[in-house]
Amino acid sequence: MEVFYIKQELLINEQIREKEVQVIDEQGNKLGVMRTFDAIDKAQEKKLDLVLVAPNVNPPVCKIMNYGKYKFEQAKKEKEARKNQKTFELKELRVTPNIEEHDFGFKSKNARKFLEDGNKVKITVRFRGRELNYVKLGEQTLNKFIEELSDISAVEKKPLLEGKNMFVILAKKA
Repeated sequence: MEVFYIKQELLINEQIREKEVQVIDEQGNKLGVMRTFDAIDKAQEKKLDLVLVAPNVNPPVCKIMNYGKYKFEQAKKEKEARKNQKTFELKELRVTPNIEEHDFGFKSKNARKFLEDGNKVKITVRFRGRELNYVKLGEQTLNKFIEELSDISAVEKKPLLEGKNMFVILAKKA
């Protein structure tokens, strides 16, 4: 079950502190400038709310509408926009600088699958002990991955050494 919370950013009815407002009815017709409490009375006669939609103009513009229905429609539109939004994950593959050929093939196949699914891939070379003296070997390993996946991916972040790890981030080509 999903719960919608109505976050209120527009002023309604008695919250409106202006003396006079420009009023628009529920059909979109301009009713002209009137005193705020008269506009609130007009809205309540129709069992609707007076909503301040444009507070920064002179006089401020208010619209007569069903505020609950309006907020529900806004929440529905936001939910729809989130549903259509493309999300991606950052998948990480860890390797050593002296990776064997079979392991390299296996890892590159997994990276290719992740990229085809629309995810980004972070390939990390972890240096242990004296391996830190051979940083070039790790860089060559990462460049080999970049070359292997160049047909499907683009380098988003170049090989970078941070502490005992060197990594590169690949994203699917547009």
